[in-house]
Amino acid sequence: MTDTALSPTLHPERRKDMARRVRFECDMRGVPLHLEVRRGLYVRRLKPVVDGVLALGALIVLSPVMIAVAIAIKLHDGGPVLFIQSRTGYLGRRFRLYKFRTMVTDAEALKAKLRAHNIHGDDSPDFKLTDDPRVTRVGRLLRKTSLDELPNLWNVVRGDMALVGPRPTSFDATTYRMGHLPRLAVKPGLTGLWQVSGRANIDFDERAELDVRYIRSLSAKQDLGLIVKTISAVKRGDGAH
Repeated sequence: MTDTALSPTLHPERRKDMARRVRFECDMRGVPLHLEVRRGLYVRRLKPVVDGVLALGALIVLSPVMIAVAIAIKLHDGGPVLFIQSRTGYLGRRFRLYKFRTMVTDAEALKAKLRAHNIHGDDSPDFKLTDDPRVTRVGRLLRKTSLDELPNLWNVVRGDMALVGPRPTSFDATTYRMGHLPRLAVKPGLTGLWQVSGRANIDFDERAELDVRYIRSLSAKQDLGLIVKTISAVKRGDGAH
């Protein structure tokens, strides 16, 4: 089978059962599906509980900061405080991700006009601009300090995400190439190996490789180390988006 992009037109059966496709690719590439491996006590039992408790505690402790951020966004342009977007999670399942809005209210509508300036190329599913003109003044500060990601903690409490794991993509798994699918073998995270790698501008192929490397060596020690590195990166203002 060729490593071409998935298409709902060419491969309708893959769109219908993406979980099966992820399991197959993980099996072929030796990537463990930790949530379905009985011996994976940390990932199956401990990690969800620890993540949920820590995320809920963080939401409570940081609630004054989140209220202040919400007020700043509202006063800036009167638009919605939250940006809610469908993202791709475990086994390709879609869920609603919550972030503080950092862009103008019509940012999605402007995306098509700006696609030619995508640093990853106009045919890449990943979309990133240098000095994105859609980002507001308040948004730039929120992104630099990673405060825009705080509502993600609610996704962790809900069980959609983990504290550490591959970042969820806005594009559907049906646009993934075969080699990308194993990154869906665990729940997506607030932070991960890519965020602390110092390689913010790498393309999606390289991101997927880093994600698979994380999954293959997944452990409590690795997660703790990545959380510590993330805190240091946030303090330096090196948050990757």
